[in-house]
Amino acid sequence: MEAWKEKIGEAALQKGIIKDPHWLERLDDSMPVWAVLEMMLELLERQEPTYSSYD
Repeated sequence: MEAWKEKIGEAALQKGIIKDPHWLERLDDSMPVWAVLEMMLELLERQEPTYSSYD
């Protein structure tokens, strides 16, 4: 596997984008649409939380 793919996988694991380290061995595999959507929804939640602060 190419080094640039391994760097992306490691960064994704460190940032919690992927939670299972076994994905690092499968970076060339296809992902189901639901998995991509779940990651995007989690990203949006981090950027725009659905709760508001009382500060």
